[in-house]
Amino acid sequence: MASVFQQRKIQEMFVAFDVDGDGYLQRDDFEALVDRWGRLPGVEPGTELRARVEALLMGWWDELSAADTDNDGRVDVYEVHALMDRLHSMPEAVTATARTIFDAIDENRDGRISRTEHRRLVETWHGRSVDTDAVFDLLDVDGDGYLSRPEFARLWSQFWMSDDPTEPGNLLCGRIPEPGPASRKA
Repeated sequence: MASVFQQRKIQEMFVAFDVDGDGYLQRDDFEALVDRWGRLPGVEPGTELRARVEALLMGWWDELSAADTDNDGRVDVYEVHALMDRLHSMPEAVTATARTIFDAIDENRDGRISRTEHRRLVETWHGRSVDTDAVFDLLDVDGDGYLSRPEFARLWSQFWMSDDPTEPGNLLCGRIPEPGPASRKA
């Protein structure tokens, strides 16, 4: 069962994935996410990377829709918790996701994620501008100014599976707001 901290992370990503803002995840939301990711250089329609991103996102939709316990074709945040509880038994799927996301964000194909590329990752997930300057330095544990592929994979796994708020990967998609009415952004 997801901890309170994990529930806050899930809620933030749920809001980002719920493209139409109706309080449910549906296939249309994931198709819109594919389109959002397709605006990145190198992920345009017709590219091999676009096909990988689409297969990845729609594959996760398939996983989420399997958690649709009331079979209404919509997934609420509580049904997402059920999938999140299973991620520890799916390490290869989490790692494969990290590889594809890394490739989609590594715009110049230099094998590392810069501060600017990281910002693009967060803004692509959220669909809006997000200040990531303060968190990038916390993610870049070795202080070289970049996230290598292995660093990114570790951070990605921490984000999706960690229950420890002190692990840097929990900041990968931006700061997780503290609970309370003032923390929710429109």
